[in-house]
Amino acid sequence: MTREHLRREDPDRLYTVTGGRSRANESALDLVTLIVSEGDPVPGMQSEHVKILRLCRLPTALVEVASELGLPVSVVKILLCDLLDTGRVTARHPSPAPADTDLPDLETLKQVLVGLQKL
Repeated sequence: MTREHLRREDPDRLYTVTGGRSRANESALDLVTLIVSEGDPVPGMQSEHVKILRLCRLPTALVEVASELGLPVSVVKILLCDLLDTGRVTARHPSPAPADTDLPDLETLKQVLVGLQKL
């Protein structure tokens, strides 16, 4: 989504989509949080909620959901919090690498970076 697209977005529509709310529970979701639908849409649901449930049948990152809907991430977070509160979706945070994972040493990483910069 480009900045121009956001400027053209009708603020009244975004206000309506979010029910007038401007903030979501920021601690519950970040850009890489994986969203998974827990059921199918039901009649009478908000169209954006329906799209999210259909899109997230497989784990989908929050940033991908926002991109597919063509909405700002902040608006999608509000919509996802609605669905989380009703149990229609679950949020999974990516698991960190195990502590015993062998990572390359810092010197090797620096050499790779220098090599890439020379390309």
